[in-house]
Amino acid sequence: MRTIQVVNVRWFNATAWYGVALAECLQKAGHETIVAGLSGTPPLYAARKRGLDTVELPFNSNAPAGIVRCWHGMQALVRDFRPDVVNCHRGEAFILWALLKKKHGFALVRTRGDRRLPKNSFVNRWLYCQASDAVIATNSLMARHLSGVMGVPDMKLSTILGGVDTSRFHPDAVQRVHMRQAYGYGDDDVVMGLLGRMDEVKGIRETISALAKARALDPRAQHLKLLIIGFESQHSMQDVARWSQENGLGPLGDAVKVTGRVESPEAVINALDFGILSSLGSEAIARAALEIMASRVPLISSTTGVMPDLIPAAFSFPPGDTGAMAQRMVAMLDTGRREELAGACEAKIMRGRLRLNDFLEDTLAVYDRITGQHHV
Repeated sequence: MRTIQVVNVRWFNATAWYGVALAECLQKAGHETIVAGLSGTPPLYAARKRGLDTVELPFNSNAPAGIVRCWHGMQALVRDFRPDVVNCHRGEAFILWALLKKKHGFALVRTRGDRRLPKNSFVNRWLYCQASDAVIATNSLMARHLSGVMGVPDMKLSTILGGVDTSRFHPDAVQRVHMRQAYGYGDDDVVMGLLGRMDEVKGIRETISALAKARALDPRAQHLKLLIIGFESQHSMQDVARWSQENGLGPLGDAVKVTGRVESPEAVINALDFGILSSLGSEAIARAALEIMASRVPLISSTTGVMPDLIPAAFSFPPGDTGAMAQRMVAMLDTGRREELAGACEAKIMRGRLRLNDFLEDTLAVYDRITGQHHV
């Protein structure tokens, strides 16, 4: 099968990761694949690093000259590559793909991995219900909106959460010992990890506040430590140091540590006793959550985005609710509770079709349905 994955995203966020990871899976399975995106952007750099062919076009341009240039480039791409499927992971230029579809006859897919629910407008209903041959939602919240509000027919709508590379992210007892020693953790420390870039939406400030509250709730929480596996973005290490001091947790490096950018997050994850995803919003696609869960590390989480699809309600908390977050942290001090949740996380990955091969198979099933082709 020949597919174009349109990943016109300006940064390598979860939407971009989803599209690039899918393209890589397709290519490894023998399907000819091109990633189309914006010139000079991280998603195309990531695609090329994975050995994928890329095409640069001004998909997001609103200028008449840019739209014309984009249209001609899209025509040339479709004429030369002859795709069976074009899968758009963003909405910009989608209407142009819909127009090209009429002439060239490829199947058109809209994957909606954005945290924002689409407006129920006439144009959007036409794009999702008429122009698209299939619509893929990356979480059940989005799927319910597309079906119940937008009116996307059930036969067109699929929910595919993505997938994790379990050959890379898996339990590793040797790495656990090595990483805990490397970051200075002892046997008595209960290490809680937050994985992701240091942006406001990730709830790092709220996590630090909740850690202080957890220590006030239960004396055992004096052994609870926070490891932020991430790098500076909207927030800096100085911000984290200040929040730690303001909450009575001491200087950075005591109760709270930051790794900075790491080459092998899979190794660091194994150092954790449990993970926390404290996002205030977003998480329409939860790459970090899948990586933690695949490592058989128990994960507590806010209820934003896709997370209710992944984590039992008993281990979740409302976004930004530091009191509820602190209570979940205290519950994780119990080794039995951690083991219970670790088993639930592992089972969700293995039985919930959340491995890379599941991701590929489920997406190919959609492509097969709308093209009449059949692939294993």
